[in-house]
Amino acid sequence: MPQSSHPSGGAPVAKVRHFLQMSDFSAEEYAYLFERTKIIKDRFKRYELYHPLRDRTLAMVFQKNSTRTRVSFEAGMGQLGGSAIFLTSEASQISRGEPIEDLSRVLSRMVDVVMIRTFKQSMVERFAEYSRVPVINGLTDEHHPCQILADIFTYIEQRGPIKGKIVTWVGDAVNMLNSWMQAAKILGFTVHASTPPGYPIDAQLLAECGDSVRVFEDPLEAARGSHLVTTDVWTSMGFEAETEVRKKAFADWCVDEEMMALADPSALFMHCLPAHRGEEVSAGVIDGPQSVVWDEAENRLHAQKALLEYLVVGEVKS
Repeated sequence: MPQSSHPSGGAPVAKVRHFLQMSDFSAEEYAYLFERTKIIKDRFKRYELYHPLRDRTLAMVFQKNSTRTRVSFEAGMGQLGGSAIFLTSEASQISRGEPIEDLSRVLSRMVDVVMIRTFKQSMVERFAEYSRVPVINGLTDEHHPCQILADIFTYIEQRGPIKGKIVTWVGDAVNMLNSWMQAAKILGFTVHASTPPGYPIDAQLLAECGDSVRVFEDPLEAARGSHLVTTDVWTSMGFEAETEVRKKAFADWCVDEEMMALADPSALFMHCLPAHRGEEVSAGVIDGPQSVVWDEAENRLHAQKALLEYLVVGEVKS
């Protein structure tokens, strides 16, 4: 493996791979991860023990609360034979002002991989810069790559290759959309994005993604011919004070039966959850036959197991 001097000093260490946003991996690496996810999931369903991370430890640092992220990473690490440690700001020295760089230097000498769920992307990037072990972005305000990894695997599992397909994003210009846009450029599909006036898509990222993303003022037109329609809550964590304003602004950006009828007849509906029925999605859609949200949620577990395996032990041939 290539060698590099570590920013914390000392002898050179092997170059470390991190997963901080979708652009960190190549199309070939994603193809490998999706295949490994399938194999690992099949083994799990057959009750076949598989412990490639025996005696390895995952540290989970949460500055934003979560149900799915914590359970999927903690359960997944256990299923791979390892263990997981749950840390919050209050349960660590972060709450007393310890620099994130110092936390990284310490944790990465004690564990084998770190997952961070926090606010600013710069937080995980600073942590990764000083880490001796792989760092995974469990969610930031700007990116949510683990969710998109699971979502794309779910589409492949249900419908086959995503290359050449249309994915429609309806709603806020949040981390999910940013990660979908990056994935489209890498994996060769197109994102149709529609956000309400006053909630613009990141202009720099839009320029970087080029023809992989098309922007629509009308959410119904964005859904026309789509193979996958997806959304998220109108009010993300940290924006609760804007809830009533957002409800008015986003009223026409609800994924309902009318919108799904314009999509391809085989189209799927996804949502990263938790969902607010009657707001960003109708009950008829999320609980209807085109919805795969429960498979999508389960696949966080299996896709992240493939990711953990890849980052900690590298490619596996069997």
